[in-house]
Amino acid sequence: MPIPTIDNNRGMFFYGICGGVGCVDDAGCNSGGSGFCSSGSDGVSGGLGATDLDDGGSGGDKVLVESGVLLCAFQLGAGPAGIAIAACLNLLSIPNIVLEREDCIASLWKKKSYDRLKLHLAKKYCTLPHMPFPSHFPAFVSKYMFIQYLDNYVAQFNINPLYGRSVESASHDGGQKWKVEARNAGSGEMEVFEGRFLVVATGENCEGFVPKVLGLEGYGGELLHSSEYDNGKMYSGKDVLVVGCGNSGMEIAYDLCNCGARAAISVRSPVHILTKEMVQWGMSMLKYLPLYVVDKMLQTLANFQYGDLSHYGIQTPSKGPFHLKGTTGRSPVIDVGTVDKIKTGDIQVFPSIMSVNGDNIEFADGKTSRFQAIVFATGYKSNVRKWLKDDGALFNDDGMPVKKAPDHWKGENGLYCIGFARAGLFGISIDAQNIAEDINLILSQQKTVDQ
Repeated sequence: MPIPTIDNNRGMFFYGICGGVGCVDDAGCNSGGSGFCSSGSDGVSGGLGATDLDDGGSGGDKVLVESGVLLCAFQLGAGPAGIAIAACLNLLSIPNIVLEREDCIASLWKKKSYDRLKLHLAKKYCTLPHMPFPSHFPAFVSKYMFIQYLDNYVAQFNINPLYGRSVESASHDGGQKWKVEARNAGSGEMEVFEGRFLVVATGENCEGFVPKVLGLEGYGGELLHSSEYDNGKMYSGKDVLVVGCGNSGMEIAYDLCNCGARAAISVRSPVHILTKEMVQWGMSMLKYLPLYVVDKMLQTLANFQYGDLSHYGIQTPSKGPFHLKGTTGRSPVIDVGTVDKIKTGDIQVFPSIMSVNGDNIEFADGKTSRFQAIVFATGYKSNVRKWLKDDGALFNDDGMPVKKAPDHWKGENGLYCIGFARAGLFGISIDAQNIAEDINLILSQQKTVDQ
């Protein structure tokens, strides 16, 4: 089933919060009931559980996966993308290994997300393959409920991450084998994994991005990325600037204000601001109406709800919210109460930062203000190009797929990617099923030929 795409007449798309990477058990296997792993310097394939690769494994170990799938999950933790594809492969009894840098599943959610975070879309748009959310969960799921869902998902599909493996390189041998070298955090040694297929499940949100700002290195206050922000309690009574007006930036500014901080936000580009009900209604209407009609209706509703926000320093894009999501990946902001705080003056709005001089921030309008802390809610970037040596014609120079969705997920030589469609959790779910079905088809055809 391909990801629904947008055209100028009629279409549907989905967006949401995703952080995707992947997951292997202490024996290094996700086999869906069948074993395939082995270790040792000779690299000979063995039977069920025949491996010494635990968190204290020795250097130089080698795992040969003759017909399995090597899931390369790096940086963010065992998040939705990695566990989704592992579940789909396990259901097809296709052996797979998942490498995970962190020490837990869903590390982006458990360690690098703020406390009040919720899924910005209704739960029906955010399920992973083959397991809906519990019926008693609310329509908009909290961070902690989503973590519970992911923990249950891993248990349900027998996904057991091999933690503490930081991938340093992945290359293809020109035949039918991928080789991945990963540093074992426990021993400090390098381990080598080999397999026929490689699924890059690191996703587009892999490394926190902080833009270059003149003088930022000399800033005298506290400087952090939104992934390091928990809540605003420690900033009560302080002047705090949030850079970035996406969903995270707007919500963090709101949280800071509620916790007694003197919050301000730097708005660098035009943005659509909608309520969660508007977004949910719009997504339903995309099933029946042309996209441009739905966009026009949403823009009218937003103007009726909020009025002209340019008076407060917030510009609205000329293109509609769903059009921009489909063409640029930029989501509309779902308001949690920030706009009211801006209108009352409780949250100040500044334009882009031009330079930093000590604690003083100079903005594009020439004004200067002093802040004790800066939170960069400026998004993430892919790091695929740092370690993937053979891209299989799949990735561009920015570490994003060359092809647009729905044809973005498959490269050459058994290389796949998941979590790069800019389509949120729904996109991850579709990617996982497409990849698993494609691998299963290849293996079935090979089995037929061999017979």
